Amino acid sequence: MIDALFGSKTRVKLLHLFLNNPGKAFYVREITRLIDEQINSVRRELANMLEVGVITSDSADNKLYYEVNQRYEHYAPFRAMFGDAKQAGTPHQPKTTVPEWHKVISKLSGIRVAVAAGILVKGSASQVDLLLVGDLSAAKVKALTSAIEKGEGRELSYSVLSYDEFYYRLSVRDKFITAVLTNKHDVIVDTDNILK
Repeated sequence: MIDALFGSKTRVKLLHLFLNNPGKAFYVREITRLIDEQINSVRRELANMLEVGVITSDSADNKLYYEVNQRYEHYAPFRAMFGDAKQAGTPHQPKTTVPEWHKVISKLSGIRVAVAAGILVKGSASQVDLLLVGDLSAAKVKALTSAIEKGEGRELSYSVLSYDEFYYRLSVRDKFITAVLTNKHDVIVDTDNILK
C-alpha cells in the first residue's frame, strides 16, 4: 500500500533507512546491501531524493556518501511516518505548553540571552537553531543540546557567545546575528532586555 503511494518499493526502503539513521551517511554499494535492491534502482531513487532535498550527498575517500537532510522542510512528518516508533517520538502531538528545554535553558547558570530559531521554531528559515549568550559551562551546553536533539530527533546547529562579543556584534549589525534575529525566532532568555 505505502509502496503504491510513494511510487517505488526502493524509495520506501530508502526512506526507512535514512530516517532511522539521522546523522549517518551511507555509500551506494552499502545501501544496496542494506535494503537488498538493485544498484540501478537505488541510484535512480537517490538522484530523485537528492533533487527534492530529502537527502544530501558528500564525497570522501573516493566514495559518494548520502544522508538524510535534517533541515528538509518535511523531515518531521517523514520521520513520523518512516522512523521506528521508539525513535520517532510523537512529533505530531500539538505543543500547547512550553517545551521542557525552555525551562532548562532559563535556569542555566550564567545565561544572559537565549534565542531559539531554525528547526526549533515553526516557520523559521534560520541556519542556527539555538543561540546562547553568557558565561556558560561547555559541558552543560553539550548536555542541554544533546537532550534537545534527542527530543527533536535531529541534530542542532547552535552557537555560544560571550555577552561582550554578542553585544558588540549586535551593535555593529553583524551578519550572523542579524540573520538569526531577522528570521522567525523565540527569545527564551533576555536578562537585560537587550533584544527589545
